[in-house]
Amino acid sequence: MSHTRDLLLTAAAPAVWGSTYLVTTELLPQGYPLTVGMLRALPAGLLLLLIVRELPPARWLGRIVLLGALNFTVFWAALFVAAYRLPGGTAATLGAIQPLIVLVLSRLVLATPIRAGGLAAAVAGILGVALLIMEPSTRLDPIGVGAALLGALSMGAGTVLTRHWQPPASPLTVTAWQLVAGGLLLLPLARVVEPAFPLPSASNLVGLAWLGLIGSALTYYLWFRGIARLGPATVTAFGFLSPLTAVALGWLVLGETFSTTQALGALIVIASVWLGQRAARKPLTTPSLAGDKA
Repeated sequence: MSHTRDLLLTAAAPAVWGSTYLVTTELLPQGYPLTVGMLRALPAGLLLLLIVRELPPARWLGRIVLLGALNFTVFWAALFVAAYRLPGGTAATLGAIQPLIVLVLSRLVLATPIRAGGLAAAVAGILGVALLIMEPSTRLDPIGVGAALLGALSMGAGTVLTRHWQPPASPLTVTAWQLVAGGLLLLPLARVVEPAFPLPSASNLVGLAWLGLIGSALTYYLWFRGIARLGPATVTAFGFLSPLTAVALGWLVLGETFSTTQALGALIVIASVWLGQRAARKPLTTPSLAGDKA
């Protein structure tokens, strides 16, 4: 029961992240992705710091800054570039390679065996996301493709290193540290790249509160908690739930179309998540793809 609870709580994080597109387009001013990222991370991180009242040890500062950069600064900045230079479906499909990246990095850094079921789940998830949101005709911009791949690599590396280093603190405290680090790194970048953020309206404040308190503070706590308890290879397949939620909200709230092809993609995504969890829990009885024996 405890394991099932951990799975459900961890899966809630990417499911909520799927609301980011809806909140951003409907409640926030357009053209300020880095500033929104900073406002999403820094206030939430400072609030959590007030709650936990614990600063990272001096010897951990470098690692916390690197984790904050990987999980937030580089990841969000890369997504911003990819979103502007690629169709949304293309960017999301390229980003869906993150589970494959996590499998490989987990093998290299954590010595986690690469299981055939986990590999199949990752490939199936990419196919499902492609069917969900890819357009029939797409254009590929080299810079946009590079940015999307960089974002997937950054978040994948952050996920694996968070487990590898296991900072000496609770998941809530680690979330606070990383959000503050990522937000502080985004602050000068946003000031240089983007114009001044306008005076926020009531709807802007609601959107920022959702993205900061729920979409960052709560969900990243659940995500880092899941990484610590379940391991990167187990939690990474849940990332496919984010585009699934985004498409479902677009259909339910914005009245967007939901085709038979998208329905097939949704089923494949759900199946890939199930397969990924099954593969992660199944004991190894045969040599893994990486050559290790049980």
